Amino acid sequence: MTDLAQGLRLRDDFPGLLTGSGGDWHYLDSAATAQKPNAVIDAIARAYGPDYATVHRGVYERSANMTLAYEAARRKVAGFIGAASDSEIVYVRGATEGINLVAHCWAGTQLGAGDRILLSTLEHHSNIVPWQIVAEKVGAHIDVVPLTADGRIDLDAMAAMITPAHKMVALAHVSNVLGSLLDCRRAADIAHGVGAKILIDGCQAVPRIAVDVQALDCDFYVFSAHKLYGPTGIGVLWARGQLLDAMPPYQGGGSMIDKVTFEKTTYAPAPTRFEAGTPHIAGVVGLSAAIDYVQAIGLDAIHAHECALVGKARAALEGLNSIRVFGPQDSAGILSFEVEGVHPHDVGTILDETGVAIRAGHHCAQPLMRHLGVEATARASFSLYSDDSDVDALVNGLERVRKIFG
Repeated sequence: MTDLAQGLRLRDDFPGLLTGSGGDWHYLDSAATAQKPNAVIDAIARAYGPDYATVHRGVYERSANMTLAYEAARRKVAGFIGAASDSEIVYVRGATEGINLVAHCWAGTQLGAGDRILLSTLEHHSNIVPWQIVAEKVGAHIDVVPLTADGRIDLDAMAAMITPAHKMVALAHVSNVLGSLLDCRRAADIAHGVGAKILIDGCQAVPRIAVDVQALDCDFYVFSAHKLYGPTGIGVLWARGQLLDAMPPYQGGGSMIDKVTFEKTTYAPAPTRFEAGTPHIAGVVGLSAAIDYVQAIGLDAIHAHECALVGKARAALEGLNSIRVFGPQDSAGILSFEVEGVHPHDVGTILDETGVAIRAGHHCAQPLMRHLGVEATARASFSLYSDDSDVDALVNGLERVRKIFG
């Protein structure tokens, strides 16, 4: 048992874990979306209740106070990921919108016919489809970095295949299927060696490992709040200031303007230029509370805790006949597997009957499924509120699956 598991009874902070099958529920789907602690729920309730007002536009006291909280959250996000300035933090609806923004506003204006984009085999659809859209629009081409035998992005292969024609590289920091961790700094060095920019999808990284975008030396970094124990509908795009300054707006509307006439509109500086309309105010407040919650526990402690649970689960599953486990031994918080002869949806349904919630499907990673030679996998994902009882329940549930299907 890790120090984290021996310490605070963190489950008690999460009301979503207190209900379920028979009152005993084991939530192992945090990679899809994390449960929310009371601290986040309370912050959102206050933001929609006694503190509620719009931001940036009101001259009355409550609006001014909400604006202060909104911009304080931007500074907190900047510190959380090691940004050089809070002006490099753009609020978006989630990582998906962040990637689409970069694809539209940077790649869509900087790439042309014959240029190339480099992705990897394990990317989430959100880090594939936006690049396909922009590639088709400008006449660029997409290349795909293969994986190592244990399911990591093969950086040796990346170094061998990248050329000066590659202008953008987009890779996942942690795979949402395999839990494999990317050496972002080496990937950035390879990309920058040919003059390419690199975007990192940090959705599965920020809830479980410390991130410093300056140390990683990437150019863009995106993540969603809801996987970080925060609310849905809010996320973050970080980009180097000079890149944001050179990018055109993503959407037009209120807030993102300098001056509007029917003849010409001029735009506000970054990040305001990319935040058209009334923002998700309560979502930003909830994100701020989620960062406070995670930092009070410590990302190093969270990562060690999750790795210990994944190690225990992997050892138990590998000891069961007819179960195949995917990904590297040191996967970060995520464990995908298949039960021979049983569709993952059936696995998930039977586990649900035993009070265990997992993910079953292609996990928005169909190219990776084809690489693995399967249509889908079952996936158990751990978090700071997971404990040994979750692993035991998973293993016992899989024993039931095997008995039912012989």
